[in-house]
Amino acid sequence: MDIASSPTSSTSTDVDVAVVGAGFAGLYLLHRLRGQGLSVRVFEAGSGVGGTWFWNRYPGARCDIESVDYQYSFDDDLIRDWQWSERYPRQEELLAYLNHVADRFELRRDISLNTRVTASIFDDVAQTWTVTTDQNERISARFVILATGCLTAARTPDFDGLDDFAGQWYHTARWPDGGVDFTGKRVGIIGTGSSGIQSIPVIADQAEALTVFQRTANYSVPAGNHVLSDSERKDGADGFDARRRMQKESFLGMSVPMVEAAAADMPSEERDAILEERWQMGGLPMYGAFADVLTDESSNNAAKEFFAKKIRAKVDDPDVAERLIPKGYPFGGKRICVDTNYFETFNRDNVTLVDVNESPIERITANGIKAGDTEYELDAIVFATGFDAFTGALSAIDIRGRNGQALTEKWQDGPRNLLGLAMSGFPNMFLITGPGSPSVFSNMVVSIEQHSDWIADAIAHMQDTDARIIEATDTAEDEWVAHVNEVADSTLLPQANSWYNGANVPGKPRIFMAYLGGVGDYRLHCDEVARAGYKGFALTR
Repeated sequence: MDIASSPTSSTSTDVDVAVVGAGFAGLYLLHRLRGQGLSVRVFEAGSGVGGTWFWNRYPGARCDIESVDYQYSFDDDLIRDWQWSERYPRQEELLAYLNHVADRFELRRDISLNTRVTASIFDDVAQTWTVTTDQNERISARFVILATGCLTAARTPDFDGLDDFAGQWYHTARWPDGGVDFTGKRVGIIGTGSSGIQSIPVIADQAEALTVFQRTANYSVPAGNHVLSDSERKDGADGFDARRRMQKESFLGMSVPMVEAAAADMPSEERDAILEERWQMGGLPMYGAFADVLTDESSNNAAKEFFAKKIRAKVDDPDVAERLIPKGYPFGGKRICVDTNYFETFNRDNVTLVDVNESPIERITANGIKAGDTEYELDAIVFATGFDAFTGALSAIDIRGRNGQALTEKWQDGPRNLLGLAMSGFPNMFLITGPGSPSVFSNMVVSIEQHSDWIADAIAHMQDTDARIIEATDTAEDEWVAHVNEVADSTLLPQANSWYNGANVPGKPRIFMAYLGGVGDYRLHCDEVARAGYKGFALTR
């Protein structure tokens, strides 16, 4: 049945703004828009707030941005009152933080949990959106903001024979509340991206035997995680404003500056010293080792060679080490992972690495996994198979703009929008950290706050000027999409088959979806649009 003509006997509630998702973005949007006197409803499919940090509770789940940088900046007292325990926060701590924010600012009364938005249809006559949920509720809203997250639509396992498996299987993005006890179990894990790399050492420490099925080796940097001292916490709070200013102007939204020199111009000894310094820092600062590491092949190769040496030094078995060394794509072409003892885990007697390029997985059997000529007997399987990134959560909602045009139709050849924020043909609808913005190629909290503030300011401008509709123009959208593609093509990153460009989803258009101009440069673009009276947008009364 077409949703626009379905029965209207269910509850109807009118609000100014409907927000989809109650993670970092949804919570901040609710707080910010309330402050402008707007009525807001937030809809969340989960049974609790937290978004990514509600769903991703797999063993070892931890943020790859330092805790002092991965928090809200809108309230000074919140920054000083909340005490982070570690340099890199665990999932449990991040979820506790977001629940604390929801309670502290009394956000829960406007959040509908266990409620999945199934459709959002624009009414051309009334100039409002009708939002429909799986709770048989239809809400009329002037604005819709999609804060669904870029890594929320989990890639479900599609292996033959899964229904035949006699044991238990799990997906890292849909982990059981309360965890899983693998003691004495033979466990297989498929996937060595971020969730696999974080969970493998933890599972190996518990399981009787762990078999890792790897398709693509990944670049991973030791986190260098530690418990924060009282002085570190104090320094983090005292210096927070300066750090956040630096993040807003930086490439990745981080407070560690990039090296401005190009590796191609350096003696090899100086280049290796900088790489070693970044390695010792731990985490994502490795991206900023050189100004040209993502654009110059020789500089990129230097980083690749550095990683190969590090992996060979960490892994005892030379054959296993070679399989763990990334090959066939540039450094940074897949998101760099941050780990704790990942490579060292393969020195354990109870861990086996299976390269599925050499021994492809043929099927899941009743007893385990058949790969190549071998059947690996298992009691449990973990799928660390990632997400339909950027667009998957949006495609799962029936979104229809002017004249009933479906978002999936508009995006059939790849996502199109202006600034990663709004789309022509979809008035008064906004995206948070959508494709075409720095998004996952940044500190997400910095990008979330910037998008939320920009949208709130745009709505305030509409209130001040009595504008009813704001909508990206076709011309401005075309120009922005061309710019995003041009910037991406100036780098080496599109050469990799990654979820950045949809290569992990069969049939998905191959478009590099993140804006690679940097957080600081992107912010300037957005600010200039606003200063010019929202140039590129049509505002109508």
